[in-house]
Amino acid sequence: MSTPTARGFWKSLRGREALSFYLFIAPWTLGFLAFILGPILASLALGFTRYDIILPAKWVGLENFRDLIADPLFRTSLGNTVYIVLMAVPLGMVVSFLIALLLNQKVRGMAAYRTGYFIPSIVPAVASAALWLYLLQPQWGLVNGFLDLFGIKGPTWLASTTWSKPSIIMLMVWASGGTMIIYLAGLQDIPDTLYEAASIDGASWLRQLVHVTIPLMTPTIFFTLVMGIIGTFQVFSVVFVLTDGMGGPLNSTLVYLIYVYRNAFVFFRMGYASALSLILFLIILVLTLANVRLAGRWVYSEVEME
Repeated sequence: MSTPTARGFWKSLRGREALSFYLFIAPWTLGFLAFILGPILASLALGFTRYDIILPAKWVGLENFRDLIADPLFRTSLGNTVYIVLMAVPLGMVVSFLIALLLNQKVRGMAAYRTGYFIPSIVPAVASAALWLYLLQPQWGLVNGFLDLFGIKGPTWLASTTWSKPSIIMLMVWASGGTMIIYLAGLQDIPDTLYEAASIDGASWLRQLVHVTIPLMTPTIFFTLVMGIIGTFQVFSVVFVLTDGMGGPLNSTLVYLIYVYRNAFVFFRMGYASALSLILFLIILVLTLANVRLAGRWVYSEVEME
């Protein structure tokens, strides 16, 4: 039996399906190559050069990375970002999980409650930041006004080196409705028969939570943990709006991407900013691989026995 020619293949049903497939994915593929893979490779190459946009890039090898070691603002920005990650990610997960437990109850009007808790997560980051600028205004902000009702003098929030990072963390936790929806979907995927069996065995609500709900939710918790770490390490727009892109006061909110932005588009040190971006990529990669490696120790995985 002879092998069909290339022209014959493209005229066949299988060939037409293949052609349709490639035509449909072509826009995404071109966009990926031009706007994602291309910039990634360019940034990787620029990390080993001195480039200020005006003059041609000059190869400097590892000089940018040696400068990182001696740069105090690199350590400050990385430290601020790690602090926010360590506080915002677990706090947001716990709050989202508790809210999801409440919203998983079968009561009247639950759809309205779910919508209300989810809305902050779909508000644009710039709008959310602008809103919180008013809420946290020291003299007439609603937060300090509420504290004043109880005789508590509110802090200066974003103008304080002590309270600036907690202010950002509060905003991030407030906008964690997306994580709540993921947890709610995971909770509704747990079979009711498991709770019924636990109730027959005399398990209280707390024991059901600890021994049924949380173990079965560990795959969802793992997913939100990994995505939360990746997303929080890349926090930018909220901090940029809240601090006018300066990371103040006294660099207390100078997060990593703000420092990358300032080097790239304020000081035009594109090579140095690319080296910073490469370091951030490696940090996120290592943490993600470590989480995946450790997942087998605590993430529940149901294997179908044949």
